[in-house]
Amino acid sequence: MAITVNLYYTGKDGAARAFAEEMEATGTADAIRAEEGNVRYRYFQPLDDSETVLLVDAWADQAALDAHHASPMMAKIAELRDKYDLHMTVERYIADDAGVPPHDQAFIRA
Repeated sequence: MAITVNLYYTGKDGAARAFAEEMEATGTADAIRAEEGNVRYRYFQPLDDSETVLLVDAWADQAALDAHHASPMMAKIAELRDKYDLHMTVERYIADDAGVPPHDQAFIRA
């Protein structure tokens, strides 16, 4: 049962984007992607909000997410959040193991 957490980082004067760029440039994001159980770790920026960056963070299960939260990476992330004075909102989703039902697949262009 995969768990996806959408984290919205919001700051001022481009701080959220600078945070994401530093996470990538320092290899911190890649180190998180290499953690056991990480399924996805990608940053996006909404077209209608240049002061927010969305992190889509997905894990194989709760145990993998708990291990990540207990890892030294969390201290680095917290340090950078403070550096850029970011605030967060969070959404959490549990994967539907049945996948996309056939009646919804008609709307998907592959």
